[in-house]
Amino acid sequence: MKKFEYFEVTADIGFKAYGKNLNEAFENAGLAIFNIISDTNYINPTKEISFEITSEDNVSMLYDYLEELLFYHEVEFMLFSEFSVEISEGFSLKATIMGEEIDWDKHERKSEIKAITFHKMEVLETNPVKLQAIVDL
Repeated sequence: MKKFEYFEVTADIGFKAYGKNLNEAFENAGLAIFNIISDTNYINPTKEISFEITSEDNVSMLYDYLEELLFYHEVEFMLFSEFSVEISEGFSLKATIMGEEIDWDKHERKSEIKAITFHKMEVLETNPVKLQAIVDL
């Protein structure tokens, strides 16, 4: 099973993330986001950041999670390559993300993500679980 894939959107990029369960699909969505920014194969998971969010529904939780990832990327000047997500009832999410400080001499510079959008965002609890989102470049 593939972890994620991209699809064409004018001036933006969309992705679909997959997982055996909701936790794994969210983890793979994090991986998809950071593979837009850089090649995650070259990001060492040496620093850990944990956070929690609570949202109104699964789509809002996906949006909030991706926004939080982008926030830590921009504020901490970090790239992330490992994601651990635990979702519980009431649309609560606990995440631990691991990565390292940005070093453009080491890390491949791909595309800058300006924002996460709600446009065509989906969370389908099928087998496998499928998530879809579009980011503004």
